[in-house]
Amino acid sequence: MFIPPAAQPWLKVCGLRSTEQAAAVAALGADAIGVIAVPPSPRWLAPERRPALFQAMAAARPGCLGVLVVADPEDGDLPQMGPEAGHQVLQLHGSETPERCAALRQRLGPELMLWKALRIRSQQDLVQAEAYAAVVDALLLDAWEPDQLGGTGHRIPIEWLEGFQPSLPWWLAGGITPESLPNALQALAMNPPVGVDASSGVERAPGDKNLDRVAQLVTAVAAFRQDRPT
Repeated sequence: MFIPPAAQPWLKVCGLRSTEQAAAVAALGADAIGVIAVPPSPRWLAPERRPALFQAMAAARPGCLGVLVVADPEDGDLPQMGPEAGHQVLQLHGSETPERCAALRQRLGPELMLWKALRIRSQQDLVQAEAYAAVVDALLLDAWEPDQLGGTGHRIPIEWLEGFQPSLPWWLAGGITPESLPNALQALAMNPPVGVDASSGVERAPGDKNLDRVAQLVTAVAAFRQDRPT
């Protein structure tokens, strides 16, 4: 099982499609790299291309987490979602209930960590976080958009999160850029996320990362890192 470094927040860069960019992003200092397995997404990567990308990531930075992002997987989809592809985390970005998450954990086994993404459209949506505490390893909070599951660049109003203290680790996603990050983390200093997740904020086009922007984001995150219990 992956043991993350104590210094937080960690940085995940999501929506990679190129093995070369995955290696470069990992080498720049990303702690996790996400690959999209949701076919309608412009960042979707075919199953046969995923192992090479995760291998390139791991070679460039041993310990970098590979994250496979799925939405409402059917039982028939599960064989291609196991850790054999090289990822350590399955991120559930659909409408998976706590009961479905528990069933997926049992089916997929202990080798994979499960993260559940919650798409937040109001502060009341945060209440559902505790329902997942016993069945996933972490939450990822993203802004709700009616026609897209993620990667929109839209942000959750930070004031909604200032008192958010779930009993499991959580990641902040949605509109994360080198420019927006400092204000967000300053506002959440009393109850910080364990990590931040960037996608469109460091892109030239969907799935095509701007490595200069990634490097700027790595620097921005580093300014807030401190040792915290894992």
